Amino acid sequence: MQAPSTYKAHFEEVYISFYSRMKRFAGQYVIREEDAENIVQDIFFELWEKQSEFTSFINLNGFLFMMLKNRCIDFLRRKTLEQQAAEEIQSEYIHTLKLKFESLEALENKFLTEADIDTIIQNAIDRLPEKCREIFVMNKIEGKKQKVIAQELNISIHTVESQMAIAYKKLKEALKDCVPLFLFLFI
Repeated sequence: MQAPSTYKAHFEEVYISFYSRMKRFAGQYVIREEDAENIVQDIFFELWEKQSEFTSFINLNGFLFMMLKNRCIDFLRRKTLEQQAAEEIQSEYIHTLKLKFESLEALENKFLTEADIDTIIQNAIDRLPEKCREIFVMNKIEGKKQKVIAQELNISIHTVESQMAIAYKKLKEALKDCVPLFLFLFI
């Protein structure tokens, strides 16, 4: 191993000789100047850390070129994967927006008046089993808490919860063509 001051002088000489060329080469492939600078800086940092190995290279040009080429390949591979992931997320987002837009447009055509909405919902509620309907009405229409309903009907809170779950399930099925409306009104 070379003495620290000798190594530092040798390192500075290599840095001055190769930095600009390496940055220019990297810039041709990674496009952004900051990315090219970071890649080259990382290579020189690694060389500084591996002092004993650095001084033993016979073909320094070839070694630096291979390191630079591999770092650029790794960078481009990572950026390509990141871009593909971002495009997939964007595509999914656009698809979801289109579905929601179409759903809202369809709702506009289905529900022309408030009376129509009330009739559709009342019919769905009327088709619930008797006890289930009673609990649902007490909770959602009358605004009573589940604990109060349990006390008034002399049943357990668990029964109220399970009956509400049944009501939601049956109403969701009955109003499947109106799911956004169902969600707006009851959940």
